[in-house]
Amino acid sequence: MRYENIAEGHFLERPNRFIARVEIGGRTETVHVKNTGRCRELLVPGACVFLERSDSPRRSTAYDLVAVRKGERIINMDSQAPNKAVEEWLVEGGLFPDVMLVRPETVYGSSRFDFYIQTQSDRIFMEVKGVTLEEKGVVRFPDAPSDRAVKHLEELARARREGYRAMVMFVIQMAGAELFMPNRDTHPEFADALCRAAREGVEILAYDCQVTPETMRVNRPVRIALDPPDAAEPCLPQAGMAEGRPSGDDGAEDGKSMENIKEIFRKGSLEAIPNLLLKWYDTNKRILPWRESPTPYRIWISEIMLQQTRVEAVKPYFERFMEAFPDIRALAEADEERLLKLWEGLGYYNRARNLQRAAAQIMGEHGGKMPDSRRKLLGLPGIGSYTAGAIASIAFGQPEPAVDGNVLRVIARFRRDQRLADDPRVRESVEQDLREIMPAARPGDFNQALMEIGACVCVPNKAPLCGSCPLARVCMAHETGTELDYPRKQKKAPRRIEERTILIVMDDNRTAIRKRSGRGLLAGMYEFPSLDGFSTAEEVAGYLADSGLRILRVSPLEEAKHIFTHKEWHMKGYLVRVDELEPRPGEGVSEDWIYIEPWEIMEKYPIPSAFGAYKKYLEKYGEI
Repeated sequence: MRYENIAEGHFLERPNRFIARVEIGGRTETVHVKNTGRCRELLVPGACVFLERSDSPRRSTAYDLVAVRKGERIINMDSQAPNKAVEEWLVEGGLFPDVMLVRPETVYGSSRFDFYIQTQSDRIFMEVKGVTLEEKGVVRFPDAPSDRAVKHLEELARARREGYRAMVMFVIQMAGAELFMPNRDTHPEFADALCRAAREGVEILAYDCQVTPETMRVNRPVRIALDPPDAAEPCLPQAGMAEGRPSGDDGAEDGKSMENIKEIFRKGSLEAIPNLLLKWYDTNKRILPWRESPTPYRIWISEIMLQQTRVEAVKPYFERFMEAFPDIRALAEADEERLLKLWEGLGYYNRARNLQRAAAQIMGEHGGKMPDSRRKLLGLPGIGSYTAGAIASIAFGQPEPAVDGNVLRVIARFRRDQRLADDPRVRESVEQDLREIMPAARPGDFNQALMEIGACVCVPNKAPLCGSCPLARVCMAHETGTELDYPRKQKKAPRRIEERTILIVMDDNRTAIRKRSGRGLLAGMYEFPSLDGFSTAEEVAGYLADSGLRILRVSPLEEAKHIFTHKEWHMKGYLVRVDELEPRPGEGVSEDWIYIEPWEIMEKYPIPSAFGAYKKYLEKYGEI
C-alpha cells in the first residue's frame, strides 16, 4: 500500500486519542492520528513522524499521522494500513497461490471478519490485527485491553468448529521483528482467548512488513510464542513456539529471542521484586527509633502513629510516648487525658483511644502479651489488615503482607495496574499477590522495604525518583514514562467547607476552653469557644455580653485553615479581653466553659492542632 503527499515533522504532544500537535516546517499543526491506541512508547516528544496531507477542504485537520521513526526503524501506526497491505498481499497470492476470491468485510455470526478467502480447496475466514508495540525485537499485541479482539477470536473458533479454516494474522507494522507474543501484561484475557482459539484449530500467523514513510508491504513470517517462558502448561504441544522461522535463522537466534522474552517478562513481574528490593534496603534503609529495638509493642505503636503522618513528625512523639508508656500495662492503665495530651498534634485522636482499648484487651485476653498471629491481631480495636500484616511480619517474622498507600502506589506503577487502587478488592488482590512472593526468611524487611521505596523514592503527587529506584529497569510505568498516571483512583468528592469564628477569651489570669462532645469529630478533646460562621467584632461582643461578661477589648487575630479528611475549617479569630472570668450557672453560652490558667493548656489539656494558629497566643500571654 502507498501514501501520497508525505511530509516529515516532529511530534509535540497528544491532547487526546484522535489528534496530535506536530511541528512541520517551523509551524505547529494539529493533525489527525490514524490510531486510537495508546502508542506512548512511539509518540514521545521530539520523535520524527511522517504525515499524509489531505486535499479535502471539508476536513478540520490537513494531515494524518501515519508513521514514526523509532531508533533505526520506521513504524507504520496507521490502524487501516494492515488490512490494505494484507488485501494486496492476498490478491497477489502471497499466502495462497491458488487464491480464487478475497472478499473484505464479511459478516459471520455476530462478527464482521476482515476477510473471507476461497482457494481451490478451502473456505477461510481471516481477522487482521496491526501490531506496533516492540521491545528488543519482541512484538506484542494488544497495547491496550480489547474486548472486541477477544470476541473476534471466539467467533473464529466457532467458524473453525463449523468446518471453515480460520486464521488470525498479526501484521507487524515494522521490519526486523524476531518474535510475536500476546501481551499478557496488558490484556491477559486476550492472551487466554488466543490460546483457546489455537487449541481449537484457529491458525495464528505473524508477519512483519517492509516500511518506508510512503509504503508498507507484507514481508516475512515471524515466529510466535503464545506462552511466557517456562509456562507450566504450554498452550500448544510445541511448548507455545509456533513455526514460521525465515530461512537462514539458527539456534543462536532462538537463544537471543528467548533471553529477550525473559527480560521483558521480568517487567511488571512481582517475582522480580524481592532480590532487587532487599539488596537496596540493606544499604539505604533509614535509621528509625522503632527499628532499633523492634519489639511487638514498639512496632505496634509506631505503625499506628505512622498512619496518615510523616515519619519525621512521628519520631519525637514516639520517643515521648515510649517514655510515658513503656509497655502494654502502662498504656492500658493510663489516664485518657494524659494519653490524648501526648498525642496532641498527631491528629486522628481515635487512634490513641483505640490503642488504649486494645492494650486493655491484650491485658485481659492475652495475658499482657501481644498476639502473634494476623487473625488475633485483627481482633484488636484499631488494627486493620495493614497494621496486622506489619506487626506479624516485622515483630514475629510471619509471611504476611502489609499493604498501605505507599505499597499500592509502588505496585500499581510497577505493573501499570489499571484497577482503582482505593477499591478494597484491589487491596485484597495485591495482598494475595505479595503473599505468594514474600521471602520466607525476611518478610518483615520485605514489607518495610516496599514501604520505604514508596515513602522515599516512588513518591506520591510528584515525579518519582526513578534514578534512585532499584526496580526502575523492570517497572512498566517507568518504561513508558507513565509513572504519574498511577495509581488509578476514584475521583473524590470535594471537602465540605465550614466557617468558624474562634474566640480566645481572657482576663488578667485565666482563659476559657470547653470540652467537645464524646462523639464525632475531635471527640472528647478541648477547644476554644467558637461561633458557627464568620462573625464581626461587634457580633462577638454582643454574643459574649449576653452571658454577662464585661468586654474590655475585641482584637482580630489571623485567619487560619485546617483540613480534615472530608471537610475544611476556615477560621477567623478574635482575642477578647474581659473584666473577669467567673462561672455563671444558667448564663447561656458560657455555661460549659472551663476556666484555666494558660500554662495548663500547654501541659494538661489536649487541644487539637486544628486550633494551633490560636493556641500560640496563650504562649504570649504575658505580652498581650
